[in-house]
Amino acid sequence: MLTYPEIDPIIFALGPLKIRWYGLMYVVGFLFAWWLAKRRCKVEGSPINSEQVDDLIFYGMLGVIIGGRVGYAIVYGWQQLISDPLYLFKITEGGMSFHGGLAGVMTAMWLYGRKLGHSIWRMLDFVAPIVPLGLGFGRIGNFINGELWGKPAEVPWAFIVDGIARHPSQLYEAVLEGFVLFAILWFYSAKPRPYLAVSGLFLFFYGVFRFAIEFVRLPDEPPGYLAWDWLTMGQVLSLPMILAGAVLVVMAYRKAGTATVNA
Repeated sequence: MLTYPEIDPIIFALGPLKIRWYGLMYVVGFLFAWWLAKRRCKVEGSPINSEQVDDLIFYGMLGVIIGGRVGYAIVYGWQQLISDPLYLFKITEGGMSFHGGLAGVMTAMWLYGRKLGHSIWRMLDFVAPIVPLGLGFGRIGNFINGELWGKPAEVPWAFIVDGIARHPSQLYEAVLEGFVLFAILWFYSAKPRPYLAVSGLFLFFYGVFRFAIEFVRLPDEPPGYLAWDWLTMGQVLSLPMILAGAVLVVMAYRKAGTATVNA
């Protein structure tokens, strides 16, 4: 088994300004998203051109940050939010919610797509393959912060945390929700695919990966386990993603004869 190195979450400080590893991972994720979007926009059928990538990433950043924080405050920190409405802006207390960030990105793509005259699903088909790497780096940030640990484990790769061997669930998520999901979507979207299919595949596989990992990850407190000493809020929020993703893929291929695009 491995001993957790307890990395200082602060890289360095300049007076009151503290540069944190977690924030740096977000920056790295957005840089990769920008680079991938620059490549993806050159594919035939892309809804945006190279000059519009900067605006796309800007809208996406707003969606991730605002949606992620609001989602966390409402779902996991609602008690603190009720007692202190300013809790929403205290980003060093609590964290970010993926599902809230997803809702934020969907809203951002709807707004930006409307500006360009494209549907939300065409925009989401374009951005879906560039998102997972950012998710992976974010989970690495969770690992560096020493948060979101898994349940006690006896596997050789478990980390000793406060004297207890635990699953490194953050790294499981980084691999599956980040790098594996990226590989699936990037290679799948390399060829023309039916409208809605790429978005549906993203929702389906993310939901499946997240649902599975929740079995070895400690639940967020609050709310803890919701039922049967195993059902978590993450699983409840992932089930609609699995269902919606499957429905979108089926719809996409049933309508495959009407519109086939790369983006």
